[in-house]
Amino acid sequence: MTMQRGRGPLALAGAAVCAAVMAGPAWAADEPGAYGYDEAARTVKGGATSTDGPRLPAGSTYRDSIRAGQKLYYRVDLDAKSNAYLSTVVVPGPGTKVAGDRVRVRLEDRRAGSCDTEDTGFTSSAAYPRPVTAVVARVIEKDRTSCQEAGSYYLVVEREGAPTADPGPWGLEIGHLTEPAPKAGGPTAAPSQWPSASPPPPQDGPRERHGGTGFHTATGLAQGEWTDTITPGRTLYYWVPVDWGQQLFASADLGSSAKEGAFVGGALSLRLFNPVRSLVTGKDAYYSGKQTSAALDPVPPVAYENRYNAGDSVSGMRFAGGYYLAVDLNPEVVKDYGKGPYGLTLRLTITGDAKNGPYDGPAGEFAVSDASRQAAASGQKSGQRSSGDTADSAMPVVAAAGIGTGTVLVLGLGVWTLAARRSALRSG
Repeated sequence: MTMQRGRGPLALAGAAVCAAVMAGPAWAADEPGAYGYDEAARTVKGGATSTDGPRLPAGSTYRDSIRAGQKLYYRVDLDAKSNAYLSTVVVPGPGTKVAGDRVRVRLEDRRAGSCDTEDTGFTSSAAYPRPVTAVVARVIEKDRTSCQEAGSYYLVVEREGAPTADPGPWGLEIGHLTEPAPKAGGPTAAPSQWPSASPPPPQDGPRERHGGTGFHTATGLAQGEWTDTITPGRTLYYWVPVDWGQQLFASADLGSSAKEGAFVGGALSLRLFNPVRSLVTGKDAYYSGKQTSAALDPVPPVAYENRYNAGDSVSGMRFAGGYYLAVDLNPEVVKDYGKGPYGLTLRLTITGDAKNGPYDGPAGEFAVSDASRQAAASGQKSGQRSSGDTADSAMPVVAAAGIGTGTVLVLGLGVWTLAARRSALRSG
């Protein structure tokens, strides 16, 4: 990153304070439904029209909010060779009514032609506030003519509020990632078969690990058995590095209660998201006070050619990188079994040998490095890890972004003071 002239350490520290203030208030960390936003996200305001939309450069995260019946525009500038993925995490406020609410996300070209669209929302079986995600993409395809040229495109986020839902603002966390072009001569057809039998669960004993509250604060996990606790209304996030050629198997168990009886449908939910935050697959389990388990159906090994399959559970496994597991506990559990916390056990198995990537150049987020494997095994947060093609020396810089604002200010003042002293010595 190139720094502008005239921006000394004190100015940079002040900028960090301003950025923290602009991010706005956050829900209390222990409040059910709280979401852990990217602390480095830039706060923007979506435009009412395409000409008003703020520009969202790739490689960054952005924050906004949206009310019922509102449509917001954002501008993205794309080249003619890279695939682009725009994720929108929709975060209702804790305790709000969400039944029937929908959010529609589209990517349009300059002629208002649709490049991609995805809807997300809350079904009757999961009508409680929790983060939901929609991802749209501009993909370079040989036989397609629309949405292939370089230029301006528009991300459109529209919230369709149901009469029974809360019209108040919902949070938005928007990500923009680009995928490099592959080498020439790669496969152009989806695999027709892969190992579908789940391997035996890991037997090396449970280890304790506390999940995060968002994609950026997701806690790293490696293969093994992990224990945590979860309260009703909470969503916990974990990330797992999965390399090219590797296959992920995952399950979540909810511990028993002191009493049994009442049936709560869709009580426990386990969802898998890929590196661009697109939902790959999920599984729900009911709860009756007895221990219950939600195990993901087998997904294929990570392969570039998976994208040529129409099904989400196959095409979603198109990248190497950090995959995310989200575990939800339905707040309805409180009525019959109390506020908890409840015991949670995650079991992860990763099979297959890592293979070389398909890209013609640096892979960025779409790769797995030794550093990211070590970060996951040690439980580092997703936002603190380096990307697959980033040098290990970048880790301290990334981690520094998560330091509290007060600490950043103190460090900035210290550096400024030292610089002033050195300047005085040189001038003396």
